[in-house]
Amino acid sequence: MKIFIIISMLVSALFSAELEWLHDYDVALSEAKKAHKGVYLFIGADVCKWCDRFKEMTLSDKSVIERLKKDYILLYMSRDRHKVPKKFKVRGVPRHYFLTERGEIVHTAQGSREIDGFYDLIEEADLAK
Repeated sequence: MKIFIIISMLVSALFSAELEWLHDYDVALSEAKKAHKGVYLFIGADVCKWCDRFKEMTLSDKSVIERLKKDYILLYMSRDRHKVPKKFKVRGVPRHYFLTERGEIVHTAQGSREIDGFYDLIEEADLAK
């Protein structure tokens, strides 16, 4: 069990090193307004094999990183550690929310995505704007 926790911590450290994640909803909205960008909210859990899989397979890809940074302020909230606003579901993680700079939900989805599937999800969010 200790090895699993250490591996999870290392994955989380690598995950946060490539993408500049905020962990406070209000700060993310403030940054989005300044930058005139949307917010991508990824809700996960401290121990979640599907969240870890998504981070390793998809959020580590350079093209995904560039695409997200271009159009979104990035907000990661662990349902175990962060104060997630009540309007967002925290059961069934990973959860993905695409928000306007005012915090309005544009698109939402649940589950781990491979790279192509995540690009489809981003396109769906773009179409919903």
